[in-house]
Amino acid sequence: MPILSWLTREQDLKAADRVPYKLLERDDALSHGDPGDGSYGGNMLIQGDNLEALKALLPYYRGQVKCIYIDPPFGTGKEFENYDDSWKHALWLQMMFPRIELLRDLLKDDGALFVHLDDNELDYAKVILDEIFGRDNFVSRISIKARSPSAFSTVNPGVFKASEYLLWYAKDKPKMPQRRVWTAREPDTAYKKWINNPDDDPREWNIESATKRINQYLKEDAGRLSPSNALKKFYVDNAKHLMRLAEISDSGAGEDIVNLKYKSLERKGQVLKMARVNHDDVIVLDGQQVLTYDKNIHEIDGVQTPARMLTNIWDDISWEGIAGEGGVRLKKGKKPEKLIRRCLQLITVPGDLVLDSFLGSGTTAAVAMKMRRRLIGIERGQQAETHCHKRLVKVCQNDASGISKLEGWKGGGEFAFYRLGCEVFTPDGSISPGIKFAPLAAHVWFAETGAPLAKEAASPFLGVHEGKGIALLYNGILGDKSVSGGNVLTRKTLSAIRQAAGGFEGPLIVYGEASRLGEEARKREGITFRQTPYDVKAR
Repeated sequence: MPILSWLTREQDLKAADRVPYKLLERDDALSHGDPGDGSYGGNMLIQGDNLEALKALLPYYRGQVKCIYIDPPFGTGKEFENYDDSWKHALWLQMMFPRIELLRDLLKDDGALFVHLDDNELDYAKVILDEIFGRDNFVSRISIKARSPSAFSTVNPGVFKASEYLLWYAKDKPKMPQRRVWTAREPDTAYKKWINNPDDDPREWNIESATKRINQYLKEDAGRLSPSNALKKFYVDNAKHLMRLAEISDSGAGEDIVNLKYKSLERKGQVLKMARVNHDDVIVLDGQQVLTYDKNIHEIDGVQTPARMLTNIWDDISWEGIAGEGGVRLKKGKKPEKLIRRCLQLITVPGDLVLDSFLGSGTTAAVAMKMRRRLIGIERGQQAETHCHKRLVKVCQNDASGISKLEGWKGGGEFAFYRLGCEVFTPDGSISPGIKFAPLAAHVWFAETGAPLAKEAASPFLGVHEGKGIALLYNGILGDKSVSGGNVLTRKTLSAIRQAAGGFEGPLIVYGEASRLGEEARKREGITFRQTPYDVKAR
């Protein structure tokens, strides 16, 4: 597979490994609602560099995120009021590669990533995404109509640049759910025939032109509706009466259907039917397939409407009037709530975890909350407070903008505000002074299993993984702060671990400062001893 090369590539391939693990420290003053006791698990808004924040999340959320949407710098070479997009090409690649690696690690096996870009770095991003995710996990390149020619934008020569793009990747494509989404459309006026008795057997149908009925309705029965809305209402109300004929391909259709086609050509004017198991019946007239319009009516946001299946060209989401969504403004960088909503509709359900590590004005976090998904949002600098925090508070207080009406959002919810704290380990590998038991336990579990700890540790016995118990002796967790009694493996501490294990008698992996049990004794007890901090390695 081709790979992309740039000046610092070899260093950048290992950049994620070099990032130190840092603590996430909650700021109660900026947390909103009732975000719990301070442990991770609820909605999170993190202020800080996203590379460091993503690394800090790994011991808690690796393999837990269902959907990631990111809107990174486009590499336009310009600086804007609230964000810097003046990245040079090589620096842009240097910035993105380790972040995408960590994002992949945070995704669930059935999760997906959407990367929002314009054409400045789009194709380069595709190459590095292929390398990190694998080409087989590429799902789609979605073209978005982001703007229309107007006013001063029309004075430049050449083709007007209206599009932006989403690169959609799965963590493991066969496992990712493929949810069908429908979009509203104008009625398909090719359905010009009318079935007078659609509930009868198709072979008894009485068919005539629909034109007279349509014209009569628009003239007499449409009331105060506009002609467009009146036509939509007619098609919705009469969908099973409306039909059209479609060609049957001799090479594309099955043998039975092709045979039915030629049988129908011999019986002009007669409707023929072929019943099928687990599929719609095939109905044929004059050698062509009969299609009824009811297959094109779907409920979208609670309203029955003419619809079509979503394609990879999204030109139906308006970008006009989004500046005030959520009560915050972000010049040149804001995205419509409806756009993020559609991404989440494709692969998530309520309760799934959504992450955005380039949170910007907070759109993804706001949408996730309104759609009853859990969220993690990361934004650096003051913008985390002036934009993201402000917007999420408004969401909790019943923000009515954006998708609120579509989702029936009436306010509520909570989130905890975090900042990046000190490093878990010092550069020489020691445990940083002041690290508490629970965060170190999360790192020990992650180092041993590669998975996040299910809940905050409150005893030296952390749990069972693949038939082995894992325990940590640290920081007086047993209530005995003496060197020999609290953090050192002895008969006494082993007994306490077994008691905390609630009856588990299988093999144990024990982390501690030292072991007073000899090798033979550990072998008899089925214990593997690992010394902290030297044996605590993660990622």
